[in-house]
Amino acid sequence: MKLQDELPVDSRLVTVWRIGAGLGGIFLIVFGVLGLADHPGFLATHGDRISGLSTNGALSILSIVVGAILVLGAVIGGNFASNLNMVVGVLFVLSGFYGLAVLGRPDANILNFRMSNVLFAFIFGTVLTTFGMYGRVSSHLPHNNPFWRKRIAAEGPLPSGPKTFVKLINPNAGPTHPVGH
Repeated sequence: MKLQDELPVDSRLVTVWRIGAGLGGIFLIVFGVLGLADHPGFLATHGDRISGLSTNGALSILSIVVGAILVLGAVIGGNFASNLNMVVGVLFVLSGFYGLAVLGRPDANILNFRMSNVLFAFIFGTVLTTFGMYGRVSSHLPHNNPFWRKRIAAEGPLPSGPKTFVKLINPNAGPTHPVGH
């Protein structure tokens, strides 16, 4: 039995996962196409800004590829879209750390990251990961949620029998002597 088969086709979870992947993918594709329209150098460390983010040919192509993968995930939907959102979101957060590491080093900054790109990578990665986790990770999942049912089945039955009381024993039974008294 696959968890994918347990989700109804019109599930609110699937819709949220698809929206997250679709909107993120469309934004990345538009950013990449606009970045390539200016004919930047492929690995140039100086370039134009698109929507406040700096770009070069490599970052534009990478954005188009990742955007297309996210749109494909939105079309496929289901758990694939959720898992894809989480993986790509984490990769964006890691790319933000890459950007921090190469700021001010033109020889290593092959994607032409600036501080605005770093902030975008952290925020976009966190939002995309949140879209992927929606309905999967919470302490208050509804009982009809397939992730709740799977989690409860994996935990096993609760112990039955009479309730027991646990007596706390004070390891320091004698009087205490605070320092300075």
